[in-house]
Amino acid sequence: MDVSPEKLLDMYERMVTIREFEEAGGRLSQQGRIPGALHLYVGEEAVATGVCANLNDDDYITSTHRGHGHLVAKGGDLRLMYAELFGKATGYCKGKGGSMHIADLDLGMLGANGIVGGGPPIAVGAAFTAKARGKGQVAVCFFGDGASNEGTLHEAANMASLFRLPVIFCCENNLYGEYTPQARHQTIVDVADRAGSYNMPGVVVDGMDVMAVYEGAHEAIARARRGDGPTLLECKTYRFYDHVGVNATATYRTDDEVSRWRQRDPIGIFQAHLQQRGLLSAAGDEEIRGRVRARIEEALRFAEESPLPTPDDLLVDVYS
Repeated sequence: MDVSPEKLLDMYERMVTIREFEEAGGRLSQQGRIPGALHLYVGEEAVATGVCANLNDDDYITSTHRGHGHLVAKGGDLRLMYAELFGKATGYCKGKGGSMHIADLDLGMLGANGIVGGGPPIAVGAAFTAKARGKGQVAVCFFGDGASNEGTLHEAANMASLFRLPVIFCCENNLYGEYTPQARHQTIVDVADRAGSYNMPGVVVDGMDVMAVYEGAHEAIARARRGDGPTLLECKTYRFYDHVGVNATATYRTDDEVSRWRQRDPIGIFQAHLQQRGLLSAAGDEEIRGRVRARIEEALRFAEESPLPTPDDLLVDVYS
């Protein structure tokens, strides 16, 4: 697929940004400076980047409890993201959403979601809106292999197929539903096999290869824009850290397993691809990484210097 050098380098920088954002967040969480649970996206950067590189600003995405990477890939403001993680009033949700409930409606990011399987119905609603407007917008629903067992996904997939809605169901299959291996919570190997039940294409791609994700998402998104309905895109990926926090292995995974997957680091794979094509030199790589780290440092300063919400704000924007 013909992708411009500028776009490829932008994709690489977004992947590096996700990694640096998450690594810094993990360190701060370990130090007790970020409250609450932190589900890191380290290792899965190719999925969000490869998909979102095909989207426009007015396209929609729904996210998961592991959602920082999706918002970074969609163009989110790192300052507002960190401020939200810190619980500060300047955060995306004024410090009330935290890590698992960040949203940016101006970017079409309809929110991370602490409810497993909470995103599919929202994505289908957005796809209904997109179809009614007739402007070629699409919605992408990110979810994990564990969420693929939830009734919400199947209800959403059925409705999306029935009405030929412009939605892409993107399964980030990292082989574990929280702490449970995939083989212990479902009898299939490929979640994409479930697409046949809803008469939609089921596509499996290498989720550690951003170009494989980009190409798979490109076709699914083009199909949705044409009015040909939904696709279930399964990206085989792996999270390098624990379900929550920065522990790499815990008791349910072996050091060998994590090590094998780390050898397929998506950033390293893409870096080698760009170097082979003569698009990324050592100096250019260092320039990108330096630029990203400077943005991370500036965003952290903004977050740390921002005020906490006041008691007067306790019930503002809260609905029940």
